[in-house]
Amino acid sequence: MIRAVAFDVGETLIRDDRGWGAWADWLGVGRHTLSALVGAVVAQGRDNADALRLVRPGIDIEAERAAMQRAGHGEFLDESDLYPDVRPALRALQRSGVRVVVAGNQTAGAGELLRALDLPVDALATSGEWGVAKPAPEFFARTVELAGVPAGEVLYVGDHPQNDVGPARAAGLRTAHLRRGPLGHLWATSDEARTADWQVQSLTELVHRVCPA
Repeated sequence: MIRAVAFDVGETLIRDDRGWGAWADWLGVGRHTLSALVGAVVAQGRDNADALRLVRPGIDIEAERAAMQRAGHGEFLDESDLYPDVRPALRALQRSGVRVVVAGNQTAGAGELLRALDLPVDALATSGEWGVAKPAPEFFARTVELAGVPAGEVLYVGDHPQNDVGPARAAGLRTAHLRRGPLGHLWATSDEARTADWQVQSLTELVHRVCPA
């Protein structure tokens, strides 16, 4: 029985295009170039932030992020960043009595921006607020606390098999792999993606799985 669904953020609820575009502009590299580098490091199973390290070796990402903020080019989210199926899916889950939470690898500032979108969720937290990030087991322990039900009754939904499916499953949660974004598509046939309880193409499909008519 699934009593709570916990969602990843990037390429699960929101598109990452705006964020990577801002980084490309800040570092003075073409957006297509940075996008291609992100794809390359993802294909190698590396942290996507390694794309920034390829553009500027030795970069202090947090220091650069702070500099962007001071220069008026900080993080930004609005309704256009959400995938179209997000609000309908979250509402449908809540109407069915499922607790809906969001827990992803984002900064504390991104957490505030997400709250400002007033999504139909019961709780929301980011790794920046917690001080621990995926794939660490503590991240998923905190996610279970946020969900407020036993781990085996929480479904974690994300696009990244190595960061989402594998470690969530190891922590005792149920899992759904979402085929969305570069990671979701590239690793859709990986062994870790196949270990998910469900593999879905959209959040609409997810709702039908969790709340069958």
